[in-house]
Amino acid sequence: MSKQGERQKGNAKEKDVRMSNIVAAKAVAETIRTSLGPRGMDKMIQKGDGEVLITNDGATILSQMQVFHPTAQMLVQLSKSQDIEAGDGTTGICVIAGALLSACSELLSKGIHPTMIAEAFKDAAAKAAEILVGIARPIDLLDREKVLDTVNTCLSSKVVHHHADVLSPIAVDAVLSIIDPLTATNVDLDDVKIVKQVGGTMDDSELVRGLVLQRGAKHTANGPVRMENAKIALIQFCLSAPKTDMENNVVVSDYAAMDRILREERKYILGLCKKIKKTGCNVLLIQKSILRDAYNDLSLHFLAKLDIMVVTDIERTDIDFISRTLNVLPVAHVDHFSPNKLGSAGLVQEISIGGSSSRVVKFTDIVNMGRTVTVLMRGSNKLVLDEADRSLHDALCVVRSLVKKRYMIAGGGAGEAECALRLTQWSKTLTGVRSYCARAFAEALEIIPYTLAENAGINPIALVTELRNRHNQGDSSAGIDVRRGAISDMW
Repeated sequence: MSKQGERQKGNAKEKDVRMSNIVAAKAVAETIRTSLGPRGMDKMIQKGDGEVLITNDGATILSQMQVFHPTAQMLVQLSKSQDIEAGDGTTGICVIAGALLSACSELLSKGIHPTMIAEAFKDAAAKAAEILVGIARPIDLLDREKVLDTVNTCLSSKVVHHHADVLSPIAVDAVLSIIDPLTATNVDLDDVKIVKQVGGTMDDSELVRGLVLQRGAKHTANGPVRMENAKIALIQFCLSAPKTDMENNVVVSDYAAMDRILREERKYILGLCKKIKKTGCNVLLIQKSILRDAYNDLSLHFLAKLDIMVVTDIERTDIDFISRTLNVLPVAHVDHFSPNKLGSAGLVQEISIGGSSSRVVKFTDIVNMGRTVTVLMRGSNKLVLDEADRSLHDALCVVRSLVKKRYMIAGGGAGEAECALRLTQWSKTLTGVRSYCARAFAEALEIIPYTLAENAGINPIALVTELRNRHNQGDSSAGIDVRRGAISDMW
């Protein structure tokens, strides 16, 4: 340590910088360690705008934390990468990273060079991947029960785990309906749209093989709210009178001119509505507009009289999904409006959501429907609904991971304990510093079973020692069953 007033020379400053980086990242890992596993605690976070969030999803917790230290920020980015790549395991990956950094600080304090530690850790990680493939069991996507069990495991640590019997089948059926289970190697989760509606309970959530729009149909002038044999159009132009440029305005001084303007406006809008009706369209979806009104009462009145059902304020981000699902082409100008750009559906109807005043529009029996599905999520309040949305996203990602690599590994810290044992044995075949580093890597992996036991209120030292012993005896699927508070076969 340097005395006050002295300047740090040589290696002293390097060591201090390294240690400060390690301490910052470990602090972040320790923060979310308590939320790991089925007995992990949920975190209540108050955002800057005063909104309260309750979750135990690692990526969500870290993304809401205001982390300023660059190394700690890397841990936040790590959980985001895991969330995008795998979808689940965002807490576990940060806990392991924290444990590895802890091992690094011990190795550095013994005078081992950082480059040596990094190389040894890379070799140990590659070896660990080999071990995991060795203990994994292949899974068939058509074996529905096995896939459901995997998704149930993912949901067991979530706030909404009581509703796993509803959410798991939704996640499995949603993914399997947009891919060919025999040949698929990846899943595009953009083909699964989640529509959230407050009202009712989570048990009312459903998988819709069609399309659900978050807004109800327009009731102006008693417009239709149910349409059979629907011909659907998606327009991106405005059904309102043209406006002048931003800086210009029109000043009308006499009533005759004012009447003439109103008459022309009426004539213009009626002309647009008649062109739409001429193509055979009877359900009209209107994209939200920023520059001017996408519609006005006059256009809604004319459309209602022409018996056309209208749904307005379609978000720009939803256009692509709607186009693929309904097999429609968005129309940017009325001159390009033609029958070949329309989609067809057996039934389009507005449905009231029980327990709230909101309504949704449901499209079913779609002709030439794209390979997409919609999940209508229901919940009693916004907090529950947001957490259910995050949990369902994780469940969908788990099924996607199974599609990518059709293997399963036992949970409850079984994989980590087996890796720790085999890596320790492997480290004895190495020489010098590499052997030392590989053993440190192996010991760091035991943080997962240790944390699972600690969060469940069980004595972690006794339980991890027993787990180590069981794996030594060749029981590679032994893990911590936190519900029974004992070691058991995780298969």
